[in-house]
Amino acid sequence: MSELKKKINYTVVCVNEFANKFHIASKEAFNYLYEHKGIEFIKEHYDIEHTLSLDDAVEDLTMVCRNNGGRY
Repeated sequence: MSELKKKINYTVVCVNEFANKFHIASKEAFNYLYEHKGIEFIKEHYDIEHTLSLDDAVEDLTMVCRNNGGRY
């Protein structure tokens, strides 16, 4: 599997896990993460984030988004 495909798959998993944690739709989670720089964070820090548990990754996304004006 190509590196790009791995990053895309990981991003999709993170978005879905974020949606599950906060009981929102996946589309809403993606839009929220995009708006509050969570998607950018995943792209920039994939090399480290994909080695962590999904719970840790969602926790990191939550902190990044809150630091960028998010409410979750």
